Amino acid sequence: MFTKVTTLTEFIIKQERQFKKATGSFTLLLTAIENATKIIASHVKKTGLVDIIGVTGEKNIYQEEVQKLDRFSNDLLVDTLVESGQVYAVASEELVEPIFVKKHPGEYVVFIDPLDGSSNIDANISIGTIFSIYHKSENILQPGLKQVAAGYVIYGSSVMFVYSCGGAVNGFTLDPSIGSFLLSHPNMKVPLSGNIYSINEGYEKIHPEYIKKYLKVLKNGKKVYKGRFVGSMVADIHRTLLKGGIFLYPEDAKHPQGKLRLMFEVNPLAYIMEKAGGMALSGTKSPLEIIPHKVDQRAPIVMGSKEEVEKFNQTNPTNK
Repeated sequence: MFTKVTTLTEFIIKQERQFKKATGSFTLLLTAIENATKIIASHVKKTGLVDIIGVTGEKNIYQEEVQKLDRFSNDLLVDTLVESGQVYAVASEELVEPIFVKKHPGEYVVFIDPLDGSSNIDANISIGTIFSIYHKSENILQPGLKQVAAGYVIYGSSVMFVYSCGGAVNGFTLDPSIGSFLLSHPNMKVPLSGNIYSINEGYEKIHPEYIKKYLKVLKNGKKVYKGRFVGSMVADIHRTLLKGGIFLYPEDAKHPQGKLRLMFEVNPLAYIMEKAGGMALSGTKSPLEIIPHKVDQRAPIVMGSKEEVEKFNQTNPTNK
């Protein structure tokens, strides 16, 4: 018996038809991202076989080692987006400044983390691409609430494209035999609660006291929790989205403003988490409410199952 499977391209086109004023521009933009990430996925699968793995010997603007695959992914995504004709500006975590399209600019601003978790490349651990889309404005720095769409691609045991354009969160798995993303996880919902917590406990000595208190309460309570921390935010958030629980990357003594980037990592993944019925906090409010003042702004983040984040919030002293 034949079963009709929906491709990502078909799904995007069908969604756009629901908007009377749609011009097709958004479809072309998402298709450009889809095509670029398919190429990145093929290169990720070849790491170790070709001389693309390893470091370049350079550091990015955050003084982190730039991996060769980082550079490839960044150049591919930026070039693809600029040449798509649909973007006004592109900001990448790997670039010092955003790129503004001067000739035939489009209507969208895109923020990208080309290869999240790239320090794990050599260890063959899941990594990903994160994207965040806004309408063009005089100031490209807009609060996350104004995102038109956001999503990520995870390169793991399978390759998945997960995104939302304001409604449900939908996941598509790449079928390598036909080269298409197929709808595999429609209307994704994060479980209301979970028993997995995800935090870098190696930072315990420099964590603020309320985080130490929360972890102590978590470990000494009746409910048994499991600690899981990959170190690739995409992988940790993807697991949380599917299985529930809580992900924490708070501020600490070394990073008093937090370590993760608001525009490139925190906002798009918080957007996905909230659209899937979960909850995200940066301090006492959703990070999507933060008014950004610089491209590389950082922010602490806690997100995951609504009940788990609410339990955490009871230990936060700034919430008293």
